[in-house]
Amino acid sequence: MRKKYLFIGLFIFAILFTFGCTSGNNPKDSFQKYVDAWEKQDYKTMYTFLSPSSKKSISEKDFIAKYTNIYNGIEVNKISVAPDYPKSFKKDSDGNTSIPFKVTMSTVAGNIKFNDTAYFSNNTKDSSNPWSLNWNIKMIYPDLNTDDKIRIDKTFGKRGEIKDANGSYLAQNSYIESVGIVPEKLGADAENSKKQIADILKIDKGVIDKALSASYVLPDMFIQIDNLSMDDTDRLSSLAKIPGVMLKKTPARVYPLKEKAALLTGYVQPISADELKKLSSQGYSKDDSIGKSGLEKIYEKQLKATDGAEIYITDKEGKKLKTIVKKTEQNGKDINLTIDSNIQSALYDQYKVDSGTAVAMNPKTGAVLALVSAPGYDPNDFVLGMSKDKWNSLQNDPNKPLLNRFQATFAPGSSFKPITAAIGLKTGKLDPNADKNISGLKWQKDSSWGNYYVTRDAAYNSPANLLNALVYSDNIYFAKTALDIGKDNFINETKKFGIGKTLPFEYGLDASKISPDNSIKDDIGLADSGYGQGQVLMNPVQLVSIYTSFVNNGNIIAPYLNAAKGTPGKILESNVFSQDISNTILNDLTQVVSNPAGTGYGAYMPNLPLAGKTGTAEIKKSQTDTTGTENGWFIATNTNNPKLLVLEMYENVKNKGGSHYVVPNVKSIFEQFCK
Repeated sequence: MRKKYLFIGLFIFAILFTFGCTSGNNPKDSFQKYVDAWEKQDYKTMYTFLSPSSKKSISEKDFIAKYTNIYNGIEVNKISVAPDYPKSFKKDSDGNTSIPFKVTMSTVAGNIKFNDTAYFSNNTKDSSNPWSLNWNIKMIYPDLNTDDKIRIDKTFGKRGEIKDANGSYLAQNSYIESVGIVPEKLGADAENSKKQIADILKIDKGVIDKALSASYVLPDMFIQIDNLSMDDTDRLSSLAKIPGVMLKKTPARVYPLKEKAALLTGYVQPISADELKKLSSQGYSKDDSIGKSGLEKIYEKQLKATDGAEIYITDKEGKKLKTIVKKTEQNGKDINLTIDSNIQSALYDQYKVDSGTAVAMNPKTGAVLALVSAPGYDPNDFVLGMSKDKWNSLQNDPNKPLLNRFQATFAPGSSFKPITAAIGLKTGKLDPNADKNISGLKWQKDSSWGNYYVTRDAAYNSPANLLNALVYSDNIYFAKTALDIGKDNFINETKKFGIGKTLPFEYGLDASKISPDNSIKDDIGLADSGYGQGQVLMNPVQLVSIYTSFVNNGNIIAPYLNAAKGTPGKILESNVFSQDISNTILNDLTQVVSNPAGTGYGAYMPNLPLAGKTGTAEIKKSQTDTTGTENGWFIATNTNNPKLLVLEMYENVKNKGGSHYVVPNVKSIFEQFCK
């Protein structure tokens, strides 16, 4: 048995000697490690595989610097090296063993591909690295000679611009003023000059001192300190008088409407390192800006410009020898919106110290004419460079200027009542002429409701029919109507209005809902939902879209914002209710404005008849809560050839008159734009 084991052991040893040690007899392992380091751009490890003669020709420091400068300069973001290992390795006449390979690298100008050959020599003195690479400059690129340079020239594409319906700019490629200092020109009183600059720019002088003390700063260099808008003429004039200050006109994204359209347009900023890592394969480079919010982000792919670049080889005199790769710049595509900047500005200006949202739409076409969220912020601040303090002040502002209110949902209050009326008429549960015989200011179905009552603001002597219930905005009437309709009917019919579904719209909107799960648990919840309270939440754009049904024979028109993609008059929800129901509700809503007792009478104009509905939504923890607030609504359209539908919602209107605070502002918009 011992002889048998000895024979097997000798056989295994022979196999190991013949095959297992072959890697030491060829450079495959060494080159594969070199390739792995190359693909990771680990130049320090790459250098360790160089032959002694190669290391004499270039130091480690210069080797790393050469690769770093070239690859960073042409913005290499991915390298793939594919060796073509031969089945058997042979030495050439110089005693070297060769390995062909292919290189593909992704750069700012496109992919660079080349074939080359690596030559290895056997270094028997170094057991840890028996094979070393005979490196030369051509391994960076085969046509590169020792004194040659790899250069890059960039040409910049123009980002697409965002324009309104009249061709006015909402987001424009324009210029800002870069404010910088040339150290040697600060003069004898440099400290005083820096203090003046800091005071004008509203920054700490230490920011300037830090910028000027950087190791790379030379006396005659322009050192950028800040950016200012071209419109900031007073500060620019003051700065220009200070010794050492230099102003440079710099291309930049500009938002002419500033706060008035901030939540609509959003803003761009330089691409971050994390974003670049994810998007480099899509043509982004370190010099790009990218949409961070709003339409700038939504339409990033369309707006994005592709910069051009040419990577080429020059001799030591700077003469171009060969183009390696070239990409032509491409401009982004413009976005033409349905927005009317004049309506957008007029609506925003009404809010002044108030918070809220406004939507304007053509009720026949669905073209969105304005989308306002107030207060806003100046998107130009993000382009100019926002300080940490300014950013924190925006985030911590109790008025929430970063909150997009036209994207959100709110309790609609009585502005929801026409929807309940339409459902009641459609299901046959509501007779518009019947008197519900309501008396007093509070009501409950029965004693099972305990201490809970539905309340209304005022009693009236007229019969409690649909017309008067809308004119006087009678909560009790619509609570009773909702109970007559029933939970199942109410839920099913609200779904036909699109409630509970996300509105198909270019700008992502929160979905309107009857409750978080679009269900109603009991009669109190159903009664409250009937007049727009309970758990009902409506998105302003979706509510405006629903109101188009009252001037379109029961068809809900789809809102659209992109003039090139929208379809004017496209029906979003068809035949939600009949033409007769549409006429009934529209006529009653006309009385809400024209009747002196109507809650919308403040918008009455004899020569411009409007139909509309007010709403005062109570925001409180319980019926007995006296610390809550109120949001005021008014939605109106002109009835003679309808072409404008306006919604305005103001937060915190308690003790300001509720919805009556809103009505005059909506009237003003019609006076200005519906002549």
